[in-house]
Amino acid sequence: MRHIADGDRTGDGPIPGFGFNPPTAPVSGFEVTDLAALHTRMADGSLERVHRVGFHTITLITDGSGEHTVDFVSYPCRPGTLLWIRPGQVQRFGRPGTMNGPHLLFTSAFPAHLTSTARLLDEWHGPVCRQLGTDRDYAAVSTLLGQLRAEFTRRPGTVSPDILQLELATLLLHIARLPQHGAHTDPDAGGEIYARFRAELERSYAATRRAEDYAGHLGYTVRTLTRACLAATGHTVKQVIDTRVALEAQRLLAHSDQPVALIARRLGFSEPTNFGKFFTRHTGTAPGDFRRGHRSSAS
Repeated sequence: MRHIADGDRTGDGPIPGFGFNPPTAPVSGFEVTDLAALHTRMADGSLERVHRVGFHTITLITDGSGEHTVDFVSYPCRPGTLLWIRPGQVQRFGRPGTMNGPHLLFTSAFPAHLTSTARLLDEWHGPVCRQLGTDRDYAAVSTLLGQLRAEFTRRPGTVSPDILQLELATLLLHIARLPQHGAHTDPDAGGEIYARFRAELERSYAATRRAEDYAGHLGYTVRTLTRACLAATGHTVKQVIDTRVALEAQRLLAHSDQPVALIARRLGFSEPTNFGKFFTRHTGTAPGDFRRGHRSSAS
């Protein structure tokens, strides 16, 4: 990985980040390593500071314990913990040396292109953490990761990108069917309509929060979009839009020094007061209070 400014990845944004650029790799867009090696490679402490990534990472904890923080949630980690971090999410690693396990890094374009994997890769806020314990799900994921490592570490000139792409797609599909606990979320339930809306939302959430705009651009009615969102997330289309905007607002308030007024403009609000009302309504906290609270808790 190379350290970049978030603006280098997305064209906007003040949050520091990492682009995909492993030091040595037999294929483009994919790497297998482990947490211990990653911390050794990034010995400047940048992994333990808040940052975005512009690619996917999947980690299976096999040794030790600690925690990993993603978008304001700290996940306890122990043997059997599976983490999937997606592009754009804001994370912070735990202290080096506290835990270890295989760590995959890959771009969205790398896995074999299947309709089902494409939907998984486009999900901007899918499940981050699963606790597999040591049952058969753990064994299956561990075996698939072992197969990826075995292919990736073959002697130079004999590594097959096709095998890696297919094995990675298999891993993603297996992870997707693992049991989920908690909030209702099943992106496939919304079908192609929800997949198209989700992609458009990620492109346009800072430009418009109107459900009518998304419906008109995609050629659906608001009612159709709402049915798809309810099936996929349990929330209406307007709620999904506002949740995405509120998350980005939280990220920028907590992890950047930009003035609240500038953040409001970045997210499409014509007046800071309107942004303040929106943020308070969706988080229960005023923007300034949220920023101060996060800064004091992090110090």
